[in-house]
Amino acid sequence: MSDGATLWFTGLSGAGKSTIAGIVEAELHERGFKVEVLDGDVVRTNLSKGLGFSKEDRDTNIRRIAFVADLLSRNGVVAITAAISPYREIRDEARELMGDRFIEIYVKASVEECARRDVKGLYEKAFKGEIKEFTGVSDPYEPPLNPEITLDTEHESPEESAAKLLSLLEERQLIPAAQPA
Repeated sequence: MSDGATLWFTGLSGAGKSTIAGIVEAELHERGFKVEVLDGDVVRTNLSKGLGFSKEDRDTNIRRIAFVADLLSRNGVVAITAAISPYREIRDEARELMGDRFIEIYVKASVEECARRDVKGLYEKAFKGEIKEFTGVSDPYEPPLNPEITLDTEHESPEESAAKLLSLLEERQLIPAAQPA
């Protein structure tokens, strides 16, 4: 992957984006790649401070992530984004910006499963109406129509999901196959 790439994880809060991204990041580092993770929560705190959760603000946040991922990936870095990125139109803009360097990864889990996993209690607050504009509850999430891969985290472990993604990257010759230990 000498040209770099963007691994664009999308899915509901609690679906497993950051967990799987962390496993993939560690494996790519182990294989000698330059990797940067653009986690949604971290980006919001640093790059998008002051933005709210209106559609306009969410779009701005995702456009900023796409801009940084594009800069990194065109300079030989594997950029891993792990943000909900709920709207298809903005993800499609990111794909258009990066072309073949953009790999969309749909981390699929139901709202019920994500709520069950939720350690912060955000879903419970959203169900009670205490959090407005919460993706999957009071705000829409538009699943990708043609992602490069879907990782169904209700039926596979984070390690299995990461292995599936790494296999796809090897099949597409974006990374060399892992060498046996």
